[in-house]
Order: sequence, then C-alpha cells, then structure tokens
Amino acid sequence: MEEMVRETIENLRAHFFSVDYVSSRKEAKELALGLIPSNARVGVGGSVTIRELGIIEELKNRGHTVYDHWQQGLSSEQILEIRIKHLTCDVFLSSVNAITRSGELVSMDGIGNRINAMNFGPRGVIIVAGVNKIVEDVPAALGRIKNVAAPQNARRFGAQVPCAVSGQCSDCDSPQRICRSILIMERRPSLTDIKVVLVGEKLGY
Repeated sequence: MEEMVRETIENLRAHFFSVDYVSSRKEAKELALGLIPSNARVGVGGSVTIRELGIIEELKNRGHTVYDHWQQGLSSEQILEIRIKHLTCDVFLSSVNAITRSGELVSMDGIGNRINAMNFGPRGVIIVAGVNKIVEDVPAALGRIKNVAAPQNARRFGAQVPCAVSGQCSDCDSPQRICRSILIMERRPSLTDIKVVLVGEKLGY
C-alpha cells in the first residue's frame, strides 16, 4: 500500500495536480480549512467523504456562505439552485470515486453538478479522498465505481435500481439510475486550481 500511495502521488503531481498526503481525517480537515480563504463562498458536492470530515459546520462557524444541497428541509427548487451555485462558487469541496495509480481522477454522477464543478467554474477545487479509493488504472476505477461506490450510494439514496440489491452493476436502464455522466481527469484542467488531499484512512464510498 505504501508503494501504491507513493506512486499515485508522484503520478498525480506529474499530471499537474497539487497533492498533499495526511494520515488522518482530522489532519485533512485542518489542511482543507487552511486552504479556504476567509471570505470564500464554498460549494460542497454530493460527497460522503467531505461530510465525514465534519468540515461543513466549521465553515459555517467561520462565517462562510456554504452551498450544501444535502441540508434537511430543502425543496427541489432550492436544491437545484444550490447545485447551480456550485458552478460559480469560490471554492468547491468534493471527493472522487477513484484515483488511479497512474494519476487520473475518475468520477461518475447522476446529475452532473459535482463533476462539472470539479472541472470548470469555481476558482479553486479541493478534492479529499481516502486511500481506499486508489486503484490500478481507469478500467479498475470504472469497476470500483459500478460495483463498490454506486451500489452503496444507491442504497443511501433509496434508489430502486438492481445494484442496490445485488451489489453489482447490471448496466440498467432504470429511471433512477445514478451512473449517468463520467469525468476522467487525465491531467489537471488548465484553468482550474485543483488541490488533492490524500488521506491514509478509509473515507467515503
């Protein structure tokens, strides 16, 4: 694992991503908070990892405007408005579904606000990921998304899709399918400042 983490970091940096490694989620939270300017409007993607850090309440306590569409009690119109604001916030916080040993970031969305905001729009993007998301290559990343991350997310959403029951992708055409759009960052997008925080713990799905 140590060798895989080292190679992953080296290859991400070779692909123009800024990368920091920390051993714990506590350190990841402190590092991320230190990267966010005091007056920044912060968007939070649909990420279990980010919420496991406990960073959202801290940002609110610091006086940041936080665009979090997972808040309780929001209407569908309010959720859509927040998702749109993800695309124009100052800093966007998210995770990815997989990181390849060869230095690619791979994510899949059902709606697309998360992968669009990671790619272009916000002035800065902070991606936090546990070492459990490191895989060998892009095919392995897609396999992880469809047979590890997606079934767990589908269960969390209560989506009526086959993988929520079987735990394996059947490439369904369900109206509630959550695997719809994919982003493979082979290199850092040239106009987006992306900082990757790799954490030596299991985080998220």
